[in-house]
Amino acid sequence: MLLEEEILARGPDDIDWVVIDEVQKVPAILDVVQRLITKQKLKFALTGSSARKLKRGSANLLAGRAIQKVLFPLSHIELGDKFDLDFCLNWGSLPEVFALEKDERADYLRAYANTYVKEEIQAEQIIRKIPPFKKFLEIAALSSGNIVNYSKIARDIGSDAVSVKSYFEILEDTLLGFFLPAYDTSIRKQQSKSPKFYFFDAGVSRALSRALQVSVRPSTFEYGNAFEQFIINDINRLNLYYQKDWKCTYFRSKDNVEIDLVIERPGQSTLLIEIKSKTKITPDDIRHLKLIAPDISPL
Repeated sequence: MLLEEEILARGPDDIDWVVIDEVQKVPAILDVVQRLITKQKLKFALTGSSARKLKRGSANLLAGRAIQKVLFPLSHIELGDKFDLDFCLNWGSLPEVFALEKDERADYLRAYANTYVKEEIQAEQIIRKIPPFKKFLEIAALSSGNIVNYSKIARDIGSDAVSVKSYFEILEDTLLGFFLPAYDTSIRKQQSKSPKFYFFDAGVSRALSRALQVSVRPSTFEYGNAFEQFIINDINRLNLYYQKDWKCTYFRSKDNVEIDLVIERPGQSTLLIEIKSKTKITPDDIRHLKLIAPDISPL
């Protein structure tokens, strides 16, 4: 392969790192990468938007030779003094949006949603039936942060539950969102319960749901929902960045008593988190925590 020839011609001793972007577009290159790592002791930085195509194509995933890292939109820690909650709830925190004017931000997010989310997934031939998938994206964005009902979404888009489940898995594999499982002490019972799904960025989610022209305003249901999604997204990002190995779930009882986030921490107590976008917290806001806490183990 040309890459190998160029590296060997230049001399491996003169190369510290080799950086390859969009590696999923040429899966065969990973065989060359492994050979150069093994024989020439080279270091590679391989970037891409999805491992799904590599997995489905039985590509060499460099097991034992690669460390996987994921980059998310900016967290509140990375933004530091530039962090603005209302901005992030309305426009998300992709790095580009902070350098754009309001109208430009909307255009950018629409282009991201239409070009990358729709066309790139289609270009990689991940899905075959494009029309129901496009309908799915809008409905999934509108229901981000809610318990997933595969059958209901299937009816809404004229598809079937199996396809809808695969659509969500595509979003997860392409790093456009993640599942938040339901809490249960039994792994088997946990797997049988429906998860929630969160899009990775509020701006992209609002673009897909065609809501960019409507501001998210404090003291509204939409604001509270957006705030909850932001907190859970930020915790998910930081958990992975700091390699905490925390297990995050949500809890809902048979009586529909819900806890927004349960965090099981290795060697530490389990955290129960109720997320409220309020300036004043009352005892009534935490009554669910007191009611459920004795049933969550370990504490």
